[in-house]
Amino acid sequence: MAIDPALRQAMLDAIPHLRAFAISLSGDVTSADDLVQTALMRGLENLAKFQPGTSMQAWLFTILRNQFYTEIRRRRREVPDPEGVMAGNLAVLPEQGARLDLNDMQAALARLCVEQREALLLVGAEGVSYEEAARICGTTLGTIKSRVNRARTRLAELLELEPEEDLGPDRLVRATLFLHAAV
Repeated sequence: MAIDPALRQAMLDAIPHLRAFAISLSGDVTSADDLVQTALMRGLENLAKFQPGTSMQAWLFTILRNQFYTEIRRRRREVPDPEGVMAGNLAVLPEQGARLDLNDMQAALARLCVEQREALLLVGAEGVSYEEAARICGTTLGTIKSRVNRARTRLAELLELEPEEDLGPDRLVRATLFLHAAV
């Protein structure tokens, strides 16, 4: 990209003033140098937007100032983690596994008889007590307990759950933890 020599010289002449301004804003020479470099790069990228006859220095000051305040706003949302310790401890499980598990659970629930599904959903999903579920369903406490137990057993069969998987992390989480512990 060919730059008009006069514009190039105006940019070069502005560098010491930009640096002084950046130091006064940031209070740090290293940050100031980064700000100046970013301002010059943005100035070059947007040189077509510069209006001849106006002050190149003032235009670059505006770019630098805007960049400084953008970085301040960005830092407010960021958590300092220079060693990467916090980032190393963050992990997000893949969402598709949970979605597939939900689909499997819905299909399995649909295969239960209505009475078992009703009892299980009231007690397990809605948190209704056995006594209250018995009243809602118009049956006895023992019948509700039996229906819930049979529904849980049948769901475990339909979902092919193994006893150690019933509670705690699933296979994916256990594999991840195993790999993390091995490293």
